[in-house]
Amino acid sequence: MPLKKIEKNNTVDCLWPYLLRILKDSPSHAYVLRKELETRFGFRVGKIISYKVLYSLTRKGYVTKKKDGRKQIYSITPEGRELLKKGIKFYYDRAKILE
Repeated sequence: MPLKKIEKNNTVDCLWPYLLRILKDSPSHAYVLRKELETRFGFRVGKIISYKVLYSLTRKGYVTKKKDGRKQIYSITPEGRELLKKGIKFYYDRAKILE
């Protein structure tokens, strides 16, 4: 049970590093991002939570969006790349401490 909690806390409940990592490879729209989360990282998230996190990342300047027909295409910004780098370092440092 404790493992399930830590998995949820570091995936679904902390979605931003995963979204930024996908966007680092290429711009995308929300539907593809949700599919990529499942394919690349092995977990599913609901539509609402992914949009909520994307909205927050956009509002804070880590992601931009532009219209492409009826779809919104999301892209990582330089600030988003820096945040991702810091997030990865955080996880790396925690793993080292726990070894």
